[in-house]
Amino acid sequence: MSNNHYDALETRDPAAREADLFARLPNVLRAAMAAPAYAERLRGVDPAGIASRDALAKLPVLRKSELPALHKAAPPFGGFVAAHPGSFARLFTSPGPIFEPEVTQADPWRGARALFATGFRPGDVVLNTFSYHLTPGGFIFDASARALGCAVIPAGPGNTEAQFELIETYRPVGYSGTPDFLKILLDASDHAKRDVSSIKRALVSGAAFPKSLQEEMKARGVDAYQAFGTADLGMVAFETPAREGMTVNEDLILEIVKPGTGDPVTPGDVGEIVVTSLDEHHPWIRLALGDLTAALPGTSPCGRTNMRIKGWMGRADQTTKVKGMFVRPEQVAEIGKRHPELGRLRLVVTRAGESDVMTLKAECASANDALRQQLAATLRAVAKLGGTVELVGAGALPNDGKVIADER
Repeated sequence: MSNNHYDALETRDPAAREADLFARLPNVLRAAMAAPAYAERLRGVDPAGIASRDALAKLPVLRKSELPALHKAAPPFGGFVAAHPGSFARLFTSPGPIFEPEVTQADPWRGARALFATGFRPGDVVLNTFSYHLTPGGFIFDASARALGCAVIPAGPGNTEAQFELIETYRPVGYSGTPDFLKILLDASDHAKRDVSSIKRALVSGAAFPKSLQEEMKARGVDAYQAFGTADLGMVAFETPAREGMTVNEDLILEIVKPGTGDPVTPGDVGEIVVTSLDEHHPWIRLALGDLTAALPGTSPCGRTNMRIKGWMGRADQTTKVKGMFVRPEQVAEIGKRHPELGRLRLVVTRAGESDVMTLKAECASANDALRQQLAATLRAVAKLGGTVELVGAGALPNDGKVIADER
């Protein structure tokens, strides 16, 4: 642990990191395939052969949106965890419901390095206002802070009067929780003339944290950073002092794929986050989170060399209903596969009179009526609904990961 970096893993050569991740992946795949659902999903896969991003991209994605039904069909974990529930430290649930176990090793949610990047140090006192009730949020940040060597006030959200008493007594230097509750706390302390000035830094998650709010916190004496995490994986990526996107956590392989598929995007394009975790006790293989982001080129000025992402850029599941039928991103992706000469595609859904109308916008080098007619036929074949086709120039559609735009 240096003054600037949590450990040497953060600053190693990117090629060395990539080689290490993919050298470890086959054993993680073997551990995953000890669970019946992964054994079925990965039937015929030789773990030794999955030693590169190209090979990994050929494995099926597991959509987080599928988990509630899978967990209900085969409780508690849908057949994706080989270990008995009693072998874990804690057992949680998240809305869905999705059921998550906490592994027993130190820093089970991999959050200590995110707190370190925020400026937390061993011996700091941290006010943790994430909920400790049923969901893992409170424990993710609690375990991460304690793995770093901090003392944690397990405050949970709400009850500002009690929070003021804790803050004035223990003088925490750090805050973890949602950005919304941090603002509530600061506003209420001003109103009640309570002293919360000990809080100098914060790691926030779970809600939007626009630059305006970040600057307001800074003006009020709190240097706040964002983290992106999930109840399944723990800490996925986090801001660093460079303030240039979020750095992906160690021990994870993060891919960005075209929404509705498992196919990697062109570098720099917006797509859906897919994560493989190298934890043999509870592996995730290509878990598609339903969140959009894009990769940033190069490495961070802070010295950390892992992949960086722009942060949360919206939801990938843009499924909508047209004339009573579901239209899904996978269908738009299928149209693209059948017409590889096209660039980006966007299916725009509007209303005309009292009817739903679909317009497929497609980037192409040279527009012609024959292509327009072929595309209209493909749209009807794939979506089982008719629509108009609008051909646009290359680069005309925005790079925002949106393949279905419901504008009704």
